[in-house]
Amino acid sequence: MADGSTVPLEEVRVGDPIYGTVKRDRYHYYVRTEVLAHWGVRKPAYRITLRDGTEILASGDHRFLTERGWKFVIGAENGRMRRPFLTNGNKLMGTGAFAVPSPRTSDYRRGYLCGLIRGDGLLGFHEYERQGRANGNQYQFRLAMADGEALTRARQYLSNLAVPTVRFVFHRGTRTQRPLDAIRTHSRGGVDAIERIVGWPSSSSLEWCKGFLAGIFDAEGGYRDGTLRISNTNPVIVNCTVRCFERLGFSFGQEFHFKMGLKPIVVLRIRGGLREHLRFFHTVNPAIARKRDIEGQAIKNDSQLGIVAVEPAGVRRLFDITTGTGDFIANGVVSHNCYARRTHWFMDEDGVNEWSSRIFVKANAPTVLRQELARAAWKRELVALGTATDPYQPIEGRYRITRRILEALRDFRTPVSIVTRSPLILRDLDVLTDMAGRVEVTVCVSIATTDPDLARQIEPTVAPPAQRLRTVKALAASGVRTGVLLAPVLPELTDRREDLAAVIEAAGQAGASFVGHRVLYLGDVTRDAFLRFLAARYPDLVPHYRQMYRGQYAPAAYEKRIKHIVDDEKSRIGGPQALRYLRPPEEPQQLDLF
Repeated sequence: MADGSTVPLEEVRVGDPIYGTVKRDRYHYYVRTEVLAHWGVRKPAYRITLRDGTEILASGDHRFLTERGWKFVIGAENGRMRRPFLTNGNKLMGTGAFAVPSPRTSDYRRGYLCGLIRGDGLLGFHEYERQGRANGNQYQFRLAMADGEALTRARQYLSNLAVPTVRFVFHRGTRTQRPLDAIRTHSRGGVDAIERIVGWPSSSSLEWCKGFLAGIFDAEGGYRDGTLRISNTNPVIVNCTVRCFERLGFSFGQEFHFKMGLKPIVVLRIRGGLREHLRFFHTVNPAIARKRDIEGQAIKNDSQLGIVAVEPAGVRRLFDITTGTGDFIANGVVSHNCYARRTHWFMDEDGVNEWSSRIFVKANAPTVLRQELARAAWKRELVALGTATDPYQPIEGRYRITRRILEALRDFRTPVSIVTRSPLILRDLDVLTDMAGRVEVTVCVSIATTDPDLARQIEPTVAPPAQRLRTVKALAASGVRTGVLLAPVLPELTDRREDLAAVIEAAGQAGASFVGHRVLYLGDVTRDAFLRFLAARYPDLVPHYRQMYRGQYAPAAYEKRIKHIVDDEKSRIGGPQALRYLRPPEEPQQLDLF
């Protein structure tokens, strides 16, 4: 996950932020992305065993990143199954199996409070006389931090130990200083209890050590440029940190920094690269997500991830996700999910020059779907149509596959979400309106611009914007929940404020229930096709795009600016309800609604 934690793939949900990768130059780099879809299926599985003991269960059609590129779990050198596949000796890319998160036992919680409070807290009392009072002692505990996660955890742990605290603003922040929140208590009983809680144990359990390392890391640790370090001047704290590292088997180095007139600062640095850094994060579970950020790090290490065996494991319930980067990190290795142009490559077709010249038709898809929907295990989960390619391509007029799929979903009362650019969807308005009276139906019509000339250039085979807007209007008027996906947003072509506002305003006038947006994504295959288009139509923009798209995504600052403009225009055009989020929890597209 994007906060550095781990969860079972089964529990991942649409919209969750996670880590994927992008390729730049020779390496893949970790980047944050988002889960766009999640599903489960029962099918034959294979157990992939790696040299370091990592085990992965996946279908034969799943792909993993190896030192020689993406490879399927199984395949063949010749015949129908001819494709790149995993063989003994291949090395998967990543860090290897994740460590098991530590349970938050009583010992863990006490260790965490000891590390955090001794590292960053103020604890004690002042003894003095006050006129009119027999005892003027003032008891004080205060913990002030810029990161709220650690404060929240500390306050919860203290509360569980019957020590209530008050949270308050300690420093409001300036241009150069971050704001600080704090927790405190001035009661004698509270301070005495905290002193006992953070006292050094006569013998420390393994769970206490894990908690202590999490606490001292939140207080005095840092993670930057691929280096994980914990610094302190107190010899007792340093020695305890060293003992805990040794108990958990971490290799570390020590550095001493001296400043005139001050105690030497001891810096403890964990060796072993990202593999050991992730083992530390997952084993001790610090609270501050900012300090567990691995974005931008290259995937290169000496992990023993060579394949030892790929063996059948019987029919299993398997889970998969679709993400913004097209991949994700599963059990420490890079796992793939794919999109439409890539499917041509699966079949030895050219995903650039022959795209749209050869159409592969799954003629029996409706029949297979009915068989799957009829299974007792089917829970009527949301089915997404159009996440990889448009379900209303022109050939649909002949084969009517999408219509028969919708009829099957209707008959089995299964909710559906559709993304399309084609007015052909109105042919199935009768099925959609019938479904809308029984289950949730959402249609998202993709519109990149309201300029018909520009639209003809960037989408020459698709209906013009005005016709697509009439489609939105007809669907909405029939009671089908319909929205507009403002996509793709093309830098220097469709990204001016007035251009984005025109699509949003037109969507509102057509009766759309929501508007989402997507900035242009350039995958490995589509990149070549789009740059060819630019070279032919807008050659002056080619250097700009090459500079901007060093990876598959536009820079984060650009994405943020476009989001700000879209949100601002939705608020201005849509009124006070413009920023309400009405997206169902399981919707496969992340939509900002108005």
